[in-house]
Amino acid sequence: MRRHCRSFQPIGDIPLKLLSHAISALVQDAIRAAQSDGSLPAFDVPAVDIAPPKRPEHGDYATGAAMALAKPAKLNPFAIATAIANHLPPADFIGAVEVVHPGFINFRLNDDWLRAQTEQIIAEGDALFTLDLGAGKRAQVEFVSANPSGPINVGRSRGGVIGDTMARLLEAAGYQVEREYYFNTAGRQMRNVGNSLRIRYLEALGKPITIPDESDESFYRGDYLIDFARDLAAEVGESWVDHDWQPFKEYAEKRMFAWIRASLERVRIHHDVFFNENTLYESRAIWEVLEALEERGFIYRAAIPENADVDERDEADDKGEAVWFRSTRFGDSKDRVLVKSSGEPTYTLPDIAYHKNKLDRGFDLLINVLGADHGAQYKVVQYGISALGLDASKIHVIINQMVRMVRDGKEFKGSTRRGIYDTLDDVIDMTSADAVRYFLLARSPDSHLNFDLDLAVRQSNENPVYYIQYAHVRCAGIFREAALRGVSDEGADVRLLGEPELKFLRKVMELGEVIAQAVELYEPHRIAFYALELANAFHPVFDQVRVLHSDVPPALAKARLRFYRAAQIALRRTLNLMGMSAPEHM
Repeated sequence: MRRHCRSFQPIGDIPLKLLSHAISALVQDAIRAAQSDGSLPAFDVPAVDIAPPKRPEHGDYATGAAMALAKPAKLNPFAIATAIANHLPPADFIGAVEVVHPGFINFRLNDDWLRAQTEQIIAEGDALFTLDLGAGKRAQVEFVSANPSGPINVGRSRGGVIGDTMARLLEAAGYQVEREYYFNTAGRQMRNVGNSLRIRYLEALGKPITIPDESDESFYRGDYLIDFARDLAAEVGESWVDHDWQPFKEYAEKRMFAWIRASLERVRIHHDVFFNENTLYESRAIWEVLEALEERGFIYRAAIPENADVDERDEADDKGEAVWFRSTRFGDSKDRVLVKSSGEPTYTLPDIAYHKNKLDRGFDLLINVLGADHGAQYKVVQYGISALGLDASKIHVIINQMVRMVRDGKEFKGSTRRGIYDTLDDVIDMTSADAVRYFLLARSPDSHLNFDLDLAVRQSNENPVYYIQYAHVRCAGIFREAALRGVSDEGADVRLLGEPELKFLRKVMELGEVIAQAVELYEPHRIAFYALELANAFHPVFDQVRVLHSDVPPALAKARLRFYRAAQIALRRTLNLMGMSAPEHM
Protein backbone atom coordinates (compact mmCIF):
# COMPACT_ATOMS: atom_id res chain seq x y z
CA MET A 1 0.00 0.00 0.00
CA ARG A 2 1.24 3.47 -0.87
CA ARG A 3 -0.14 6.72 0.39
CA HIS A 4 0.55 10.04 -1.28
CA CYS A 5 1.01 12.43 1.60
CA ARG A 6 1.99 15.83 0.44
CA SER A 7 3.13 18.01 -2.46
CA PHE A 8 5.31 21.11 -2.27
CA GLN A 9 5.42 24.09 -4.56
CA PRO A 10 8.76 25.81 -5.20
CA ILE A 11 9.30 28.97 -3.17
CA GLY A 12 12.51 30.12 -4.81
CA ASP A 13 15.81 28.75 -6.02
CA ILE A 14 18.10 27.58 -3.20
CA PRO A 15 21.34 25.93 -4.39
CA LEU A 16 21.88 22.73 -2.43
CA LYS A 17 25.06 20.64 -2.55
CA LEU A 18 24.14 17.81 -0.19
CA LEU A 19 20.52 16.93 -0.71
CA SER A 20 20.62 13.95 1.65
CA HIS A 21 21.83 16.21 4.46
CA ALA A 22 19.13 18.76 3.68
CA ILE A 23 16.36 16.14 3.66
CA SER A 24 17.72 14.59 6.86
CA ALA A 25 17.45 17.99 8.56
CA LEU A 26 13.86 18.35 7.29
CA VAL A 27 12.92 14.97 8.76
CA GLN A 28 14.47 15.83 12.12
CA ASP A 29 12.56 19.14 12.16
CA ALA A 30 9.36 17.27 11.28
CA ILE A 31 9.86 14.82 14.17
CA ARG A 32 10.29 17.70 16.62
CA ALA A 33 7.24 19.48 15.21
CA ALA A 34 5.16 16.28 15.54
CA GLN A 35 6.36 15.86 19.11
CA SER A 36 5.43 19.48 19.91
CA ASP A 37 1.78 19.03 18.87
CA GLY A 38 1.45 15.54 20.33
CA SER A 39 1.38 13.62 17.06
CA LEU A 40 4.47 11.77 18.24
CA PRO A 41 5.54 11.07 21.84
CA ALA A 42 8.72 12.45 23.36
CA PHE A 43 11.98 10.63 22.56
CA ASP A 44 15.49 11.64 21.56
CA VAL A 45 15.58 12.64 17.90
CA PRO A 46 18.22 10.47 16.20
CA ALA A 47 20.36 11.04 13.15
CA VAL A 48 18.37 10.22 10.03
CA ASP A 49 19.87 8.30 7.14
CA ILE A 50 18.75 9.42 3.68
CA ALA A 51 19.74 7.58 0.51
CA PRO A 52 18.47 6.94 -3.01
CA PRO A 53 16.05 3.97 -2.99
CA LYS A 54 17.05 0.77 -4.75
CA ARG A 55 14.20 1.17 -7.24
CA PRO A 56 13.98 4.56 -9.04
CA GLU A 57 10.18 4.42 -9.20
CA HIS A 58 10.17 4.85 -5.42
CA GLY A 59 11.55 8.36 -5.73
CA ASP A 60 14.87 10.16 -5.62
CA TYR A 61 15.59 9.75 -1.90
CA ALA A 62 14.11 7.65 0.89
CA THR A 63 14.42 6.92 4.59
CA GLY A 64 13.42 4.04 6.82
CA ALA A 65 13.77 6.13 9.96
CA ALA A 66 10.20 5.35 11.06
CA MET A 67 11.04 1.67 11.48
CA ALA A 68 13.94 2.53 13.77
CA LEU A 69 11.65 4.80 15.83
CA ALA A 70 8.91 2.22 16.38
CA LYS A 71 10.34 1.01 19.68
CA PRO A 72 11.04 4.39 21.37
CA ALA A 73 7.78 5.88 20.02
CA LYS A 74 5.73 2.73 20.82
CA LEU A 75 3.81 3.22 17.56
CA ASN A 76 3.67 1.30 14.29
CA PRO A 77 6.16 2.56 11.66
CA PHE A 78 3.48 3.59 9.16
CA ALA A 79 1.84 5.92 11.71
CA ILE A 80 5.23 7.41 12.58
CA ALA A 81 6.11 7.94 8.92
CA THR A 82 2.72 9.58 8.29
CA ALA A 83 3.22 11.96 11.22
CA ILE A 84 6.69 12.89 9.96
CA ALA A 85 5.45 13.49 6.41
CA ASN A 86 2.58 15.67 7.63
CA HIS A 87 4.96 17.89 9.63
CA LEU A 88 7.70 18.34 7.05
CA PRO A 89 8.62 22.03 6.64
CA PRO A 90 8.12 23.46 3.13
CA ALA A 91 11.16 23.09 0.89
CA ASP A 92 11.34 24.20 -2.71
CA PHE A 93 13.55 21.31 -3.79
CA ILE A 94 10.99 18.68 -2.69
CA GLY A 95 8.24 18.02 -5.21
CA ALA A 96 6.34 15.23 -3.43
CA VAL A 97 6.54 12.93 -0.44
CA GLU A 98 5.06 9.45 -0.18
CA VAL A 99 4.64 7.11 2.76
CA VAL A 100 4.92 3.44 1.85
CA HIS A 101 4.21 0.40 4.03
CA PRO A 102 5.65 -0.67 6.34
CA GLY A 103 6.96 2.86 7.00
CA PHE A 104 9.28 4.13 4.31
CA ILE A 105 9.19 7.81 3.37
CA ASN A 106 10.04 8.52 -0.28
CA PHE A 107 11.00 11.96 -1.56
CA ARG A 108 10.80 13.24 -5.12
CA LEU A 109 12.73 16.29 -6.23
CA ASN A 110 10.75 19.18 -7.62
CA ASP A 111 11.08 19.22 -11.42
CA ASP A 112 11.09 23.01 -11.69
CA TRP A 113 13.76 23.27 -9.00
CA LEU A 114 15.78 20.62 -10.81
CA ARG A 115 15.53 22.48 -14.12
CA ALA A 116 16.73 25.64 -12.37
CA GLN A 117 19.88 23.79 -11.22
CA THR A 118 21.07 23.99 -14.82
CA GLU A 119 21.88 27.66 -14.24
CA GLN A 120 23.45 26.92 -10.86
CA ILE A 121 25.74 24.31 -12.40
CA ILE A 122 26.84 26.76 -15.09
CA ALA A 123 27.40 29.51 -12.50
CA GLU A 124 29.64 27.29 -10.36
CA GLY A 125 31.65 26.07 -13.34
CA ASP A 126 34.85 24.23 -12.49
CA ALA A 127 34.16 24.79 -8.77
CA LEU A 128 30.95 22.76 -9.07
CA PHE A 129 29.95 21.17 -5.77
CA THR A 130 32.77 22.67 -3.75
CA LEU A 131 31.72 21.94 -0.16
CA ASP A 132 32.54 23.52 3.17
CA LEU A 133 33.05 20.29 5.15
CA GLY A 134 36.73 21.12 5.65
CA ALA A 135 36.46 24.90 5.78
CA GLY A 136 39.24 26.33 7.95
CA LYS A 137 40.97 22.94 8.29
CA ARG A 138 44.35 21.73 7.04
CA ALA A 139 44.84 18.23 5.68
CA GLN A 140 47.99 16.44 4.63
CA VAL A 141 48.09 13.48 2.29
CA GLU A 142 51.29 11.44 2.17
CA PHE A 143 51.62 9.12 -0.81
CA VAL A 144 54.07 7.37 -3.13
CA SER A 145 56.94 7.77 -0.61
CA ALA A 146 59.18 5.30 -2.47
CA ASN A 147 62.92 5.55 -1.90
CA PRO A 148 64.77 6.69 -5.07
CA SER A 149 66.30 3.28 -5.72
CA GLY A 150 64.61 2.77 -9.08
CA PRO A 151 62.06 4.23 -11.47
CA ILE A 152 58.47 4.31 -10.31
CA ASN A 153 56.45 1.37 -11.57
CA VAL A 154 52.72 0.88 -11.90
CA GLY A 155 52.44 -0.92 -8.56
CA ARG A 156 53.82 2.07 -6.69
CA SER A 157 51.82 4.40 -8.92
CA ARG A 158 48.53 3.00 -7.63
CA GLY A 159 49.15 4.66 -4.26
CA GLY A 160 50.12 7.82 -6.12
CA VAL A 161 46.83 8.01 -8.03
CA ILE A 162 44.81 7.12 -4.93
CA GLY A 163 46.61 9.75 -2.84
CA ASP A 164 46.38 12.51 -5.42
CA THR A 165 42.68 11.83 -6.02
CA MET A 166 42.09 11.87 -2.27
CA ALA A 167 43.82 15.25 -2.12
CA ARG A 168 41.66 16.59 -4.96
CA LEU A 169 38.50 15.42 -3.21
CA LEU A 170 39.61 16.97 0.08
CA GLU A 171 40.14 20.27 -1.73
CA ALA A 172 36.66 19.96 -3.24
CA ALA A 173 35.35 19.43 0.31
CA GLY A 174 36.92 22.71 1.42
CA TYR A 175 40.16 21.56 3.05
CA GLN A 176 43.51 23.29 2.59
CA VAL A 177 45.59 20.35 1.39
CA GLU A 178 49.32 19.64 1.39
CA ARG A 179 50.75 16.70 -0.56
CA GLU A 180 53.87 15.08 0.90
CA TYR A 181 56.45 12.52 -0.22
CA TYR A 182 58.43 10.81 2.58
CA PHE A 183 61.69 9.07 1.75
CA ASN A 184 64.92 7.72 3.22
CA THR A 185 68.26 7.97 1.46
CA ALA A 186 70.44 7.00 4.42
CA GLY A 187 69.72 3.28 4.70
CA ARG A 188 71.16 0.05 3.35
CA GLN A 189 68.96 0.14 0.26
CA MET A 190 70.46 3.38 -1.05
CA ARG A 191 73.97 2.27 -0.09
CA ASN A 192 73.44 -0.76 -2.30
CA VAL A 193 72.31 1.54 -5.13
CA GLY A 194 75.50 3.58 -4.67
CA ASN A 195 77.69 0.47 -4.77
CA SER A 196 75.82 -0.82 -7.84
CA LEU A 197 76.30 2.47 -9.69
CA ARG A 198 80.01 2.48 -8.74
CA ILE A 199 80.43 -0.93 -10.37
CA ARG A 200 78.60 0.24 -13.50
CA TYR A 201 80.74 3.41 -13.58
CA LEU A 202 83.95 1.37 -13.53
CA GLU A 203 82.46 -0.85 -16.24
CA ALA A 204 81.68 2.22 -18.36
CA LEU A 205 85.33 3.26 -18.05
CA GLY A 206 86.50 -0.17 -19.19
CA LYS A 207 88.00 -1.05 -15.82
CA PRO A 208 88.30 -4.71 -14.84
CA ILE A 209 85.26 -5.45 -12.66
CA THR A 210 83.11 -8.43 -11.79
CA ILE A 211 79.35 -8.08 -12.03
CA PRO A 212 77.76 -9.84 -9.03
CA ASP A 213 75.76 -12.93 -9.92
CA GLU A 214 71.99 -13.29 -9.66
CA SER A 215 72.19 -14.59 -6.09
CA ASP A 216 73.55 -11.25 -4.83
CA GLU A 217 70.41 -9.31 -3.90
CA SER A 218 72.42 -6.26 -2.89
CA PHE A 219 73.23 -5.50 -6.52
CA TYR A 220 70.71 -3.50 -8.56
CA ARG A 221 70.60 -4.72 -12.18
CA GLY A 222 68.39 -2.12 -13.81
CA ASP A 223 69.52 -0.80 -17.18
CA TYR A 224 68.93 2.71 -15.85
CA LEU A 225 72.11 2.38 -13.74
CA ILE A 226 74.09 1.55 -16.90
CA ASP A 227 72.74 4.76 -18.48
CA PHE A 228 73.53 6.77 -15.34
CA ALA A 229 77.05 5.33 -15.27
CA ARG A 230 77.74 6.28 -18.90
CA ASP A 231 76.53 9.82 -18.26
CA LEU A 232 78.63 10.05 -15.09
CA ALA A 233 81.73 8.75 -16.82
CA ALA A 234 81.26 11.39 -19.52
CA GLU A 235 80.91 14.11 -16.86
CA VAL A 236 83.76 13.26 -14.46
CA GLY A 237 86.01 10.98 -16.46
CA GLU A 238 88.20 8.83 -14.21
CA SER A 239 88.24 11.27 -11.29
CA TRP A 240 85.81 9.12 -9.27
CA VAL A 241 87.67 5.83 -9.67
CA ASP A 242 88.89 5.80 -6.07
CA HIS A 243 85.65 7.10 -4.52
CA ASP A 244 83.56 4.88 -2.27
CA TRP A 245 79.79 4.33 -2.67
CA GLN A 246 78.71 7.66 -1.10
CA PRO A 247 79.03 10.09 -4.05
CA PHE A 248 77.59 7.46 -6.36
CA LYS A 249 74.59 7.15 -4.06
CA GLU A 250 74.10 10.93 -4.12
CA TYR A 251 74.36 11.05 -7.92
CA ALA A 252 71.88 8.18 -8.34
CA GLU A 253 69.49 9.78 -5.85
CA LYS A 254 69.49 13.09 -7.72
CA ARG A 255 68.96 11.46 -11.10
CA MET A 256 66.31 9.08 -9.82
CA PHE A 257 64.27 11.75 -8.09
CA ALA A 258 64.27 13.85 -11.25
CA TRP A 259 62.97 10.81 -13.11
CA ILE A 260 60.33 9.97 -10.50
CA ARG A 261 59.04 13.55 -10.43
CA ALA A 262 58.87 13.72 -14.21
CA SER A 263 57.02 10.40 -14.37
CA LEU A 264 54.49 11.51 -11.76
CA GLU A 265 53.95 14.82 -13.53
CA ARG A 266 52.91 12.89 -16.63
CA VAL A 267 49.89 11.60 -14.69
CA ARG A 268 49.27 15.03 -13.12
CA ILE A 269 50.69 14.16 -9.71
CA HIS A 270 52.79 16.64 -7.81
CA HIS A 271 54.01 16.96 -4.22
CA ASP A 272 54.30 20.12 -2.20
CA VAL A 273 56.85 18.71 0.25
CA PHE A 274 59.59 16.09 -0.02
CA PHE A 275 60.48 15.03 3.52
CA ASN A 276 63.78 13.24 4.11
CA GLU A 277 63.68 10.84 7.05
CA ASN A 278 67.34 11.66 7.73
CA THR A 279 66.32 15.12 9.03
CA LEU A 280 64.68 13.36 11.96
CA TYR A 281 68.11 12.00 12.92
CA GLU A 282 69.90 15.29 12.33
CA SER A 283 67.44 17.16 14.57
CA ARG A 284 67.52 14.40 17.22
CA ALA A 285 63.73 14.17 16.91
CA ILE A 286 63.92 10.37 16.92
CA TRP A 287 65.82 10.20 20.20
CA GLU A 288 63.63 12.88 21.77
CA VAL A 289 60.60 10.73 20.99
CA LEU A 290 62.31 7.72 22.59
CA GLU A 291 63.11 9.77 25.69
CA ALA A 292 59.50 11.01 25.90
CA LEU A 293 58.15 7.46 25.63
CA GLU A 294 60.54 6.33 28.35
CA GLU A 295 59.52 9.19 30.65
CA ARG A 296 55.89 8.10 30.19
CA GLY A 297 56.71 4.52 31.15
CA PHE A 298 56.26 2.89 27.75
CA ILE A 299 59.85 1.67 27.26
CA TYR A 300 61.76 -1.30 28.63
CA ARG A 301 64.94 -3.17 27.71
CA ALA A 302 65.17 -6.90 27.25
CA ALA A 303 66.79 -9.56 25.15
CA ILE A 304 64.85 -11.24 22.39
CA PRO A 305 62.87 -14.19 23.82
CA GLU A 306 63.64 -17.70 22.67
CA ASN A 307 60.21 -18.08 21.04
CA ALA A 308 60.46 -14.82 19.04
CA ASP A 309 59.54 -14.95 15.38
CA VAL A 310 62.10 -14.39 12.64
CA ASP A 311 61.18 -10.74 12.13
CA GLU A 312 61.75 -9.92 15.78
CA ARG A 313 65.13 -11.65 15.76
CA ASP A 314 66.16 -9.73 12.64
CA GLU A 315 65.01 -6.44 14.15
CA ALA A 316 66.97 -6.88 17.36
CA ASP A 317 69.97 -8.74 15.89
CA ASP A 318 69.31 -11.48 18.45
CA LYS A 319 72.20 -10.29 20.64
CA GLY A 320 72.16 -8.17 23.75
CA GLU A 321 69.27 -6.04 24.92
CA ALA A 322 66.85 -4.36 22.58
CA VAL A 323 64.69 -1.33 23.40
CA TRP A 324 60.99 -2.26 23.41
CA PHE A 325 57.77 -0.23 23.19
CA ARG A 326 54.90 -1.43 25.41
CA SER A 327 52.41 -1.37 22.54
CA THR A 328 50.36 -4.18 24.11
CA ARG A 329 48.97 -1.55 26.49
CA PHE A 330 47.06 -0.18 23.49
CA GLY A 331 45.76 -3.54 22.31
CA ASP A 332 48.69 -4.67 20.15
CA SER A 333 49.30 -8.41 19.91
CA LYS A 334 52.90 -7.99 21.12
CA ASP A 335 55.34 -5.32 22.19
CA ARG A 336 57.54 -3.86 19.44
CA VAL A 337 61.27 -3.31 19.13
CA LEU A 338 62.18 0.36 18.67
CA VAL A 339 65.99 0.09 18.85
CA LYS A 340 68.01 -3.00 17.99
CA SER A 341 70.68 -4.32 20.31
CA SER A 342 73.17 -2.82 17.84
CA GLY A 343 71.79 0.65 18.65
CA GLU A 344 70.13 1.08 15.23
CA PRO A 345 66.46 2.10 15.29
CA THR A 346 63.88 -0.09 13.59
CA TYR A 347 61.41 1.43 11.12
CA THR A 348 58.91 2.02 13.93
CA LEU A 349 60.78 4.69 15.88
CA PRO A 350 61.39 7.16 13.00
CA ASP A 351 57.82 6.56 11.81
CA ILE A 352 56.48 7.64 15.20
CA ALA A 353 58.80 10.67 15.19
CA TYR A 354 57.67 11.54 11.65
CA HIS A 355 54.00 11.50 12.59
CA LYS A 356 54.67 13.58 15.66
CA ASN A 357 56.39 16.04 13.32
CA LYS A 358 53.27 16.10 11.13
CA LEU A 359 51.00 16.81 14.08
CA ASP A 360 53.38 19.50 15.34
CA ARG A 361 52.94 21.22 11.96
CA GLY A 362 49.28 21.82 12.84
CA PHE A 363 47.40 19.55 10.46
CA ASP A 364 43.84 18.69 11.42
CA LEU A 365 43.81 15.56 9.29
CA LEU A 366 46.59 13.21 8.21
CA ILE A 367 46.05 10.61 5.51
CA ASN A 368 48.72 8.07 4.61
CA VAL A 369 48.40 5.97 1.46
CA LEU A 370 50.40 2.80 2.08
CA GLY A 371 51.00 -0.56 0.46
CA ALA A 372 49.52 -3.73 1.91
CA ASP A 373 52.83 -4.66 3.54
CA HIS A 374 52.46 -1.67 5.89
CA GLY A 375 49.08 -2.74 7.26
CA ALA A 376 50.33 -3.64 10.75
CA GLN A 377 53.04 -0.97 10.96
CA TYR A 378 50.73 2.05 10.87
CA LYS A 379 48.74 0.76 13.86
CA VAL A 380 51.91 0.62 15.92
CA VAL A 381 52.64 4.20 14.88
CA GLN A 382 49.18 5.23 16.10
CA TYR A 383 49.89 3.49 19.41
CA GLY A 384 53.15 5.42 19.67
CA ILE A 385 51.42 8.74 19.00
CA SER A 386 48.83 7.95 21.69
CA ALA A 387 51.62 7.03 24.12
CA LEU A 388 53.09 10.50 23.54
CA GLY A 389 49.77 12.03 24.59
CA LEU A 390 48.93 13.23 21.07
CA ASP A 391 45.71 12.80 19.11
CA ALA A 392 46.12 9.63 17.04
CA SER A 393 42.54 9.94 15.76
CA LYS A 394 43.78 12.52 13.26
CA ILE A 395 45.77 9.81 11.47
CA HIS A 396 43.96 7.79 8.80
CA VAL A 397 45.42 5.19 6.48
CA ILE A 398 44.35 3.97 3.05
CA ILE A 399 45.90 0.57 2.34
CA ASN A 400 46.20 -0.35 -1.33
CA GLN A 401 46.75 -3.87 -2.59
CA MET A 402 49.05 -5.06 -5.33
CA VAL A 403 48.65 -4.44 -9.06
CA ARG A 404 48.95 -7.27 -11.58
CA MET A 405 49.90 -6.17 -15.07
CA VAL A 406 48.04 -8.28 -17.61
CA ARG A 407 48.98 -8.56 -21.28
CA ASP A 408 47.16 -10.90 -23.65
CA GLY A 409 45.42 -12.39 -20.64
CA LYS A 410 48.69 -13.25 -18.90
CA GLU A 411 50.37 -11.72 -15.88
CA PHE A 412 53.67 -9.92 -16.33
CA LYS A 413 55.88 -9.93 -13.23
CA GLY A 414 58.66 -7.43 -12.65
CA SER A 415 61.41 -6.63 -10.17
CA THR A 416 63.14 -3.28 -9.69
CA ARG A 417 66.28 -4.95 -8.33
CA ARG A 418 66.55 -7.43 -11.19
CA GLY A 419 65.86 -4.71 -13.75
CA ILE A 420 62.72 -6.32 -15.15
CA TYR A 421 59.76 -4.01 -14.82
CA ASP A 422 57.11 -1.92 -16.47
CA THR A 423 57.85 1.62 -15.44
CA LEU A 424 55.06 4.13 -15.13
CA ASP A 425 56.49 5.79 -18.24
CA ASP A 426 56.28 2.52 -20.17
CA VAL A 427 52.61 2.06 -19.35
CA ILE A 428 51.75 5.69 -20.12
CA ASP A 429 53.43 5.31 -23.49
CA MET A 430 51.48 2.13 -24.21
CA THR A 431 48.14 3.56 -23.05
CA SER A 432 47.70 7.15 -21.82
CA ALA A 433 47.99 9.16 -18.63
CA ASP A 434 44.20 9.15 -18.34
CA ALA A 435 43.97 5.38 -18.69
CA VAL A 436 46.64 4.89 -16.04
CA ARG A 437 44.81 7.15 -13.60
CA TYR A 438 41.38 5.65 -14.14
CA PHE A 439 42.40 2.00 -14.12
CA LEU A 440 44.45 2.44 -10.92
CA LEU A 441 41.57 4.25 -9.23
CA ALA A 442 38.53 2.31 -10.39
CA ARG A 443 38.69 -0.47 -7.78
CA SER A 444 38.55 -0.24 -4.01
CA PRO A 445 42.16 0.15 -2.74
CA ASP A 446 41.79 -2.92 -0.50
CA SER A 447 41.11 -5.08 -3.57
CA HIS A 448 43.83 -6.55 -5.78
CA LEU A 449 43.84 -4.93 -9.20
CA ASN A 450 44.41 -6.39 -12.63
CA PHE A 451 45.62 -3.69 -15.01
CA ASP A 452 44.39 -4.91 -18.38
CA LEU A 453 46.61 -3.26 -20.99
CA ASP A 454 44.52 -4.61 -23.84
CA LEU A 455 41.36 -2.97 -22.51
CA ALA A 456 43.15 0.27 -21.61
CA VAL A 457 44.07 0.96 -25.24
CA ARG A 458 40.75 -0.08 -26.76
CA GLN A 459 38.89 2.78 -28.50
CA SER A 460 35.39 1.54 -27.75
CA ASN A 461 32.65 1.79 -25.15
CA GLU A 462 34.06 -1.30 -23.46
CA ASN A 463 36.90 0.90 -22.24
CA PRO A 464 35.51 3.01 -19.37
CA VAL A 465 38.08 5.77 -19.98
CA TYR A 466 36.96 6.15 -23.58
CA TYR A 467 33.28 5.90 -22.60
CA ILE A 468 33.49 8.60 -19.90
CA GLN A 469 35.62 11.02 -21.89
CA TYR A 470 33.51 10.51 -25.01
CA ALA A 471 30.54 12.01 -23.12
CA HIS A 472 32.53 15.25 -22.75
CA VAL A 473 33.64 15.08 -26.38
CA ARG A 474 30.03 14.84 -27.52
CA CYS A 475 29.15 17.99 -25.56
CA ALA A 476 32.09 19.83 -27.09
CA GLY A 477 30.99 18.72 -30.55
CA ILE A 478 27.53 20.19 -30.07
CA PHE A 479 29.00 23.58 -29.19
CA ARG A 480 31.36 23.54 -32.18
CA GLU A 481 28.42 22.89 -34.48
CA ALA A 482 26.25 25.47 -32.68
CA ALA A 483 28.96 28.10 -33.15
CA LEU A 484 29.11 27.33 -36.87
CA ARG A 485 25.33 27.80 -37.12
CA GLY A 486 25.27 30.89 -34.94
CA VAL A 487 23.08 29.23 -32.28
CA SER A 488 23.56 30.49 -28.71
CA ASP A 489 22.22 29.29 -25.36
CA GLU A 490 22.13 32.77 -23.81
CA GLY A 491 18.69 33.63 -22.46
CA ALA A 492 17.53 30.03 -22.63
CA ASP A 493 14.27 29.06 -20.92
CA VAL A 494 15.27 25.93 -19.00
CA ARG A 495 11.63 25.35 -18.07
CA LEU A 496 11.35 23.71 -21.50
CA LEU A 497 13.66 20.84 -20.51
CA GLY A 498 12.01 17.42 -20.50
CA GLU A 499 12.22 14.22 -18.48
CA PRO A 500 15.36 12.79 -20.18
CA GLU A 501 17.31 15.92 -19.26
CA LEU A 502 15.89 15.84 -15.72
CA LYS A 503 17.00 12.24 -15.31
CA PHE A 504 20.57 13.26 -16.07
CA LEU A 505 20.38 16.30 -13.79
CA ARG A 506 19.30 14.02 -10.94
CA LYS A 507 22.53 12.10 -11.40
CA VAL A 508 24.55 15.34 -11.53
CA MET A 509 23.02 16.40 -8.21
CA GLU A 510 24.57 13.31 -6.60
CA LEU A 511 28.11 14.62 -7.13
CA GLY A 512 28.17 16.55 -3.86
CA GLU A 513 27.15 13.41 -1.99
CA VAL A 514 29.88 11.42 -3.73
CA ILE A 515 32.55 13.96 -2.75
CA ALA A 516 31.33 14.06 0.85
CA GLN A 517 31.21 10.27 1.20
CA ALA A 518 34.61 9.79 -0.44
CA VAL A 519 36.14 12.26 2.02
CA GLU A 520 34.29 11.05 5.12
CA LEU A 521 35.02 7.37 4.39
CA TYR A 522 38.51 7.86 2.82
CA GLU A 523 37.33 6.08 -0.33
CA PRO A 524 38.51 8.06 -3.37
CA HIS A 525 37.49 5.26 -5.75
CA ARG A 526 33.88 6.39 -5.30
CA ILE A 527 34.46 9.21 -7.80
CA ALA A 528 35.54 6.67 -10.45
CA PHE A 529 32.37 4.64 -9.87
CA TYR A 530 30.29 7.81 -10.11
CA ALA A 531 32.02 8.92 -13.32
CA LEU A 532 30.95 5.75 -15.07
CA GLU A 533 27.39 6.13 -13.75
CA LEU A 534 27.32 9.73 -14.99
CA ALA A 535 28.44 8.64 -18.47
CA ASN A 536 25.83 5.86 -18.42
CA ALA A 537 23.19 8.49 -17.66
CA PHE A 538 24.45 10.89 -20.34
CA HIS A 539 24.81 8.83 -23.51
CA PRO A 540 21.13 7.75 -23.80
CA VAL A 541 20.07 11.39 -23.30
CA PHE A 542 22.43 12.54 -26.05
CA ASP A 543 21.04 9.93 -28.42
CA GLN A 544 17.47 11.01 -27.66
CA VAL A 545 17.61 14.78 -27.06
CA ARG A 546 18.47 16.64 -30.27
CA VAL A 547 19.51 20.26 -30.42
CA LEU A 548 20.49 21.25 -33.96
CA HIS A 549 17.75 19.45 -35.84
CA SER A 550 15.23 20.99 -38.21
CA ASP A 551 12.34 19.57 -36.16
CA VAL A 552 13.50 21.26 -32.92
CA PRO A 553 11.92 24.71 -32.33
CA PRO A 554 14.49 27.50 -31.73
CA ALA A 555 13.43 28.10 -28.09
CA LEU A 556 13.71 24.40 -27.27
CA ALA A 557 17.05 24.16 -29.08
CA LYS A 558 18.35 27.03 -26.97
CA ALA A 559 17.16 25.35 -23.74
CA ARG A 560 18.70 22.04 -24.71
CA LEU A 561 21.97 23.70 -25.62
CA ARG A 562 21.95 25.26 -22.17
CA PHE A 563 21.42 21.81 -20.69
CA TYR A 564 24.42 20.44 -22.59
CA ARG A 565 26.55 23.29 -21.30
CA ALA A 566 25.67 22.24 -17.75
CA ALA A 567 26.30 18.58 -18.65
CA GLN A 568 29.72 19.43 -20.05
CA ILE A 569 30.65 21.27 -16.84
CA ALA A 570 29.54 18.34 -14.68
CA LEU A 571 31.50 15.86 -16.81
CA ARG A 572 34.61 18.06 -16.82
CA ARG A 573 34.42 18.56 -13.05
CA THR A 574 34.17 14.81 -12.49
CA LEU A 575 37.14 14.13 -14.78
CA ASN A 576 39.18 16.84 -13.03
CA LEU A 577 38.47 15.31 -9.64
CA MET A 578 40.02 12.10 -10.96
CA GLY A 579 43.00 14.01 -12.34
CA MET A 580 41.98 13.17 -15.90
CA SER A 581 41.76 15.41 -18.93
CA ALA A 582 38.48 16.51 -20.50
CA PRO A 583 39.18 16.17 -24.25
CA GLU A 584 37.12 17.96 -26.89
CA HIS A 585 38.13 15.65 -29.75
CA MET A 586 38.67 11.91 -30.08
